[in-house]
Amino acid sequence: MSILIKPIITEKATMQSELLNAYAFEVNTKANKIEIKKAVEAAYGVSVEKVRTMNVRPDRRTRYTKTGIQNGKTKAIKKAIVQLAEGETIDLYANM
Repeated sequence: MSILIKPIITEKATMQSELLNAYAFEVNTKANKIEIKKAVEAAYGVSVEKVRTMNVRPDRRTRYTKTGIQNGKTKAIKKAIVQLAEGETIDLYANM
């Protein structure tokens, strides 16, 4: 089971990383805070102070097509905000 799926790089997440030293990741929906902390420490070699998680509900959409009404939804995801210790950083752009 892979805990970390991908980092979230948005305007808000970038601001948090610069001001609060907190980074956002999309994680496995079954992962808990302890597993997320260990995965980030192993992947990036940093020490984690705090982990906050949130479950993001799926968006529901209705499309009107020639064949009729099509209902669908997106996938539910789990986000984790990881706050690092003072002086630690993660360079998310180094692996591109």
